[in-house]
Amino acid sequence: MHPAFSVVFFTTATGAGYGLLALLGLLGGFQVIPPDFWLGLIGLGLALGLIAAGLLSSTGHLGRPERAWRAFSQWRSSWLSREGVSSVITFIPAGLFGIGWVLFGRMDGWIAVTGFLAAVGAVITVCTTGMIYASLKPIAQWHSRYTLPGYLIFSAMTGSVLLNALLQGFALGSKLLVAAAVLVTGLGWGWKLATWRHNDHLEMPATANSATGLAGGTVRTLEWPHTEENYLLKEMGFRIARKHRVRLRQITQLLAFGLPVLLLIAAFALPWPFAAVLSALAAVAQFAGMLVERWLFFAVAKHTVMLYYGR
Repeated sequence: MHPAFSVVFFTTATGAGYGLLALLGLLGGFQVIPPDFWLGLIGLGLALGLIAAGLLSSTGHLGRPERAWRAFSQWRSSWLSREGVSSVITFIPAGLFGIGWVLFGRMDGWIAVTGFLAAVGAVITVCTTGMIYASLKPIAQWHSRYTLPGYLIFSAMTGSVLLNALLQGFALGSKLLVAAAVLVTGLGWGWKLATWRHNDHLEMPATANSATGLAGGTVRTLEWPHTEENYLLKEMGFRIARKHRVRLRQITQLLAFGLPVLLLIAAFALPWPFAAVLSALAAVAQFAGMLVERWLFFAVAKHTVMLYYGR
């Protein structure tokens, strides 16, 4: 599939934003973190800012962005529509939670309830985003048991690393949170390796023989269906050289997983403010690495429509 940057940034930014929002809602609702004005303003501003930026960037891949609102009407059958509806609904409790935290300086009572609702909404929205891709049967790399859990794991991973950097910046970090961020990053690393291993051994769910219903022999294309590139070839026929794929996987492992783990371990051992600086670097490196990972997620996906073009 064509890895448009608008969609790559959308999945990366919203995943991190919803992960951070969910953790802020839970920890704030249980009053684990203090109702500090600047902490709430910057933390929720970062989470909602990432979400809004990601959602807005996704419209850049639409042929007619001004008609994007029509997608909300198809929530009964479309995971894309369900994602849009859930993302808008999530802003309601998140906004109320922010008002209670930032303006009232409280995290109890109804404010705690809105924090929990914002966390639930964030998890549901990430699930709907994952299902957009997991439900596509023509793309075997996405239609697998690894896609939806991967979205949830990566959202929790980037959200926890961002939260650790945020709290460290306010000298509120804890060894427990750093350790949790390391563990979730390790889980994400393992899940990504398992996903790559699964996809490397995949075969196309259909062949030219099964598509045409011709059982005997091998069906092959005599002539190309088109003499020039068309929409399907541009959007669904993207090809990446194996050496480039291997190199990008190495970059992903370094930036998204390996380097953040090393920086967080160092932050665990060092006092503030060194821990704060290292935590911030871990968050920046991981976000850059996840952009590369998301690019690969789209670039290596093979749509069965390419059988028609002999690919």
